[in-house]
Amino acid sequence: MGADNQTWVREFVLLGLSSDWDTQVGLFILFSVTYLLTLLGNVLIVLLIRLDGRLHTPMYFFLSNLSLMDVSYATSIVPQMLAHFLAEHKGVPYVSCAAQLFFSLGLGGTEFVLLAVMAYDHYVAVCDPLRYPVIMHGGLCARLAVTSWLSGSVNSLVQTTITFQLLMCVNKYIDHISCEILAVVRLACVDTSSNEVAIMVSSIMLLMTPFCLVLLSYIRIVSTILKIQSTEGRRKAFHTCASHLTVVVLCYGMTIFTYIQPNSSPSVLQEKLISVFYAILMPVLNPMIYSLRNKEVKGAWQKLLGQLSVLTSKVAT
Repeated sequence: MGADNQTWVREFVLLGLSSDWDTQVGLFILFSVTYLLTLLGNVLIVLLIRLDGRLHTPMYFFLSNLSLMDVSYATSIVPQMLAHFLAEHKGVPYVSCAAQLFFSLGLGGTEFVLLAVMAYDHYVAVCDPLRYPVIMHGGLCARLAVTSWLSGSVNSLVQTTITFQLLMCVNKYIDHISCEILAVVRLACVDTSSNEVAIMVSSIMLLMTPFCLVLLSYIRIVSTILKIQSTEGRRKAFHTCASHLTVVVLCYGMTIFTYIQPNSSPSVLQEKLISVFYAILMPVLNPMIYSLRNKEVKGAWQKLLGQLSVLTSKVAT
């Protein structure tokens, strides 16, 4: 390959979801509303957990981490995507693209590990309730949360570094909604087999390993629930896990269904839709799932609204 073709790319261009102007305007409006709901819902969840003493438990500590992660992940992708919907030139500077890949990949990995941590918390709550306060003490919860964030960040740092060491030549068009790792690697004009191996190892560590831990936890949980004699006891135990299980099925299910297919790999369109699912839908669904299916959260909402109503009445008088 000649030296003229080995020019480092200083800017990438994201092709996005559509080139049709009317479609882009419609998506801008839809995704803007969804992003605002994401910010509102997750920030309120964090504040609610902070303000209500009844929610100062390991389960809600991890939930607040999940909400912070959702807001951060959506923010790493959505604002730029919204700006590009209305922009004629959809360029992203080289450094900004690397930063977006680092944050989105790191936060995505953190979510998978955090969901496994939350599954362990539910396992202890259901299978060993008497020792739950002793096992899930504050120090352990903090270490598990830090481990979740660090594992995603370290993996992302490694992946981002080796990805942006690739020679991109003159190809600067990324057929994606963001600087996603597979889309960026496809631009390289050199052998990427080592990067593909690194991505596979990363997927095993931060996707399949947490998924197996979640699966083992719920096998034990279901086994324990079936041994409970009273219907009320089984209902209460299942209710403890219902919201988390719903999120797990949505989060892991989409990725595994798409990527774990015999003799096939996801198309570019599938990759884009997966990114939209995780950046747009999951962050706005999580607060709804935990609010609508959780009595403690609904009770805290009612208490907070009642206090605000009383305060408003006093101010009015």
